[in-house]
Amino acid sequence: MNGRKRKPERKKPMTGREKTVRLTLCGLLTAIMLILGFVESLIPFSFGVPGIKLGLSNSVLIFAVYMLDIPAAFLLMTVKVTLSAMMFGAGLFSMPMWFALAGGTVSTALMALLSRDRDLVPTVVSMAGGVGHNVGQVIVCMLTVTGVNMMFYMGILMLVGMLTGGLTGLIAERVLRHMKVIRRSVR
Repeated sequence: MNGRKRKPERKKPMTGREKTVRLTLCGLLTAIMLILGFVESLIPFSFGVPGIKLGLSNSVLIFAVYMLDIPAAFLLMTVKVTLSAMMFGAGLFSMPMWFALAGGTVSTALMALLSRDRDLVPTVVSMAGGVGHNVGQVIVCMLTVTGVNMMFYMGILMLVGMLTGGLTGLIAERVLRHMKVIRRSVR
């Protein structure tokens, strides 16, 4: 190199086929997230601590962060939260939807940021996402529910977020290993 900065490569526009594959994959991932969210609602997992869930659809979200791109992951999270609220009775303007949206936004943003570090495996990124999800929900709770101090609950939620994020991250990591062929066609 002669001391000049190298121009960043421009990404080629997607072909019609590539757009179709990407849209189909996004639809499939959204459906999987909705199904996992429903199945998860049937599992009594809370161990007596309210609000604790496995976060199975997070495995699909971490998959999307690595397989697609950050805007697609945010879109999938938003569509999943919105459709879940509409389909499973909470309603579009209900508090559970805003809790889920806040948790999902913080979680996805954190996973998107950490996924750029090639030294971090998807499981660790997912663990951070699990913690971020709980942080987002606690912030909304503290802003909307008067007289509630959720900071005492935060330690438990962080530990649970790391454990469940680790589980969903392992699932996503295993799937990612087998999906390298698709990655090339949807990016």
